[in-house]
Amino acid sequence: MPELTSMREAIEFLRSTGDLLDSSVEIDPHLEISAFQKLFDTGPGALFSNIKGYPNARMAINLFSSDRLINKMFGVGHIRDLKTRIREGFRKPIPPRVVEKAPCQEVVVTKDIDVWKVVPMISHTEKDPGRTLGGGISCVVGKYFQGGSHIGFNRMSFLPDRKDYSSFQTAPGSHMWQIATRYYGKEPIPLTMCLGIPPAAYLVAGSGFNYMNLPEGSDEIGLAGAIQGSPVDIVKAKTVDAYALANAEYVLEGYLDTTQRVWETPEAEKANKQGVTPFHPEWAGYMGKAYRTYKFQVTAITHRAEKPIYYNPIVHGNDDHNIAAKVREAGFIELGNRMCPGLVIDASIPLSLTDWGGVLFQVKKRSRFDEGYQKNIITAAIAFSQGMRLAIVVDDDVNLYDAQDILWALTTRVEANTDILTVAPGGRGQTFQPAERAGAAGGKEWVSHETRYSGGIGIDATVPFEFKEIFDRPQYPMKKIDPKKWFSQQALDKVRFEQTEYARWLADTGI
Repeated sequence: MPELTSMREAIEFLRSTGDLLDSSVEIDPHLEISAFQKLFDTGPGALFSNIKGYPNARMAINLFSSDRLINKMFGVGHIRDLKTRIREGFRKPIPPRVVEKAPCQEVVVTKDIDVWKVVPMISHTEKDPGRTLGGGISCVVGKYFQGGSHIGFNRMSFLPDRKDYSSFQTAPGSHMWQIATRYYGKEPIPLTMCLGIPPAAYLVAGSGFNYMNLPEGSDEIGLAGAIQGSPVDIVKAKTVDAYALANAEYVLEGYLDTTQRVWETPEAEKANKQGVTPFHPEWAGYMGKAYRTYKFQVTAITHRAEKPIYYNPIVHGNDDHNIAAKVREAGFIELGNRMCPGLVIDASIPLSLTDWGGVLFQVKKRSRFDEGYQKNIITAAIAFSQGMRLAIVVDDDVNLYDAQDILWALTTRVEANTDILTVAPGGRGQTFQPAERAGAAGGKEWVSHETRYSGGIGIDATVPFEFKEIFDRPQYPMKKIDPKKWFSQQALDKVRFEQTEYARWLADTGI
């Protein structure tokens, strides 16, 4: 497999496979970058080398926008194979390697710090009051993470008059929230924010709330090493007692100050209300709101000398979603097989279920003993994944990657009185689910501790093992014909082009 230990290597690899578009035409990080990310969603990656206002910067987009690109970058034939590698990494991480000299420290700025002038932060939508640093990956190694290593996304708002500090959003329950809570009011928490990092590190950084497999104190950088097949290099920060990912493009060194809080936007500060004024889209697919958060004080900016690359996936696009979902999918397979080894053969989180909102399980029942475990597994998944609202389990004859086949299974196999479960009503919800926000605050000022969780829905769309013969899908004799005997390849290609994806799959399988 290709060993891609940096974003630059990933970009060069995708360029070599014909999966990257290059542009030298000037582009504005205000709205134009996010528009292209949406335009190219599930298509090729792209690299923009002429950024308005930032002559020494480049911006990349959509490197993870499809399973096709991900499979190529990690050298797997099917996305299931990558999940298997991730599961192996849970058990056998490859610890990070400390290096003395790193590409991310070719340039070091400790005086007259102005993050706004160095990093080409983007605006997502016209409702956003300004540009946001949403592609930053917090990196905490050692003492502050119970001896392990943490990497994860945290959005930051650097305003033009905030040259060396920003807001710092920590989703309640997340690892960074756990760290901040443990040291709340006690001491500044040194950390680095790494931008433009190795592909495997992105997958791990997006895997929030997967804490059955990655509890506090685990080695998340080590998991990234196992995914890429070699240690991830880290380097000691220049100004704080922390480490950075050595092959990052940019690094913001500094510390999280839990004794101070700053508003994410001037509009929220003026209104003096949290969860009301618009700011930054959220993973559930709705426009986000601004809050009053911890302060991140920057003590240094370090970066590569030659045109560093900023990478900031838009929220609720396939690029961002795939980064958030792949390690979680592997985690759900691991969860199911710890409960009943061998039963769960796959798990998928399509964009329509949002990053943390749901999961699809696929199981293969081998005997009557397995019957019933599918309900235990979807119940456990909802309970352990904070804020999950939907978990569905299907059999191995159902296409886990096609919504129409899932709907077919729901329609033909679900008994309403026994197969639809409500799990954990009144439990702890997910902060940024609008339904929970509306139920808690009625549309008024809203903060995280007011979350009200109405419960998750579990749906068992599997066939009872003892009645599986009744649910036998017909198998049409596809192998009996060679369509080229009757039609030209051009005509057959036209048929394939005009068919829906679901029809193509049914034709290929003969179901």
